[in-house]
Amino acid sequence: MFGSKKKIDDLMAQLRPDLSRESLGVGPGFPGVAPNPLLSSDARRRNAELRTGSLALGVLVDWREVGGDGRPRVVLMFDVETAGGITFRGIADEDLTITELTRLTPGQTLPVRYRPAVMDHYVSLARDADPAHVRRLSDEIASRKQA
Repeated sequence: MFGSKKKIDDLMAQLRPDLSRESLGVGPGFPGVAPNPLLSSDARRRNAELRTGSLALGVLVDWREVGGDGRPRVVLMFDVETAGGITFRGIADEDLTITELTRLTPGQTLPVRYRPAVMDHYVSLARDADPAHVRRLSDEIASRKQA
């Protein structure tokens, strides 16, 4: 509708260089941050799949505010480690409250969900995760690092 995906990606890189693949640390295989995920059917489908994705732990590396109506929309960058020992740079596109935004601290570990079948760097905050399950996952990852 608006031209090729490459032209849109190039335009996004010019408008928001802080959201480029290189700046986010995800490499050329990352599909990119949607300018407005509410207008993208791919983003809506991805977000629905992430809500039921597998649980992992993400260490917050950095974040970028990208807008929002009333609630800040933020791109969060995580170093993610899965239960299976896979590590990758994960990107979450989230609407946060002002309180949640002020509590973000680099190095903070948060539960995230990812799609193991896709492995495209997209993750989402696992706000619904059972604290006991998160604790077990954290213990499993810690024991693997000690071994």
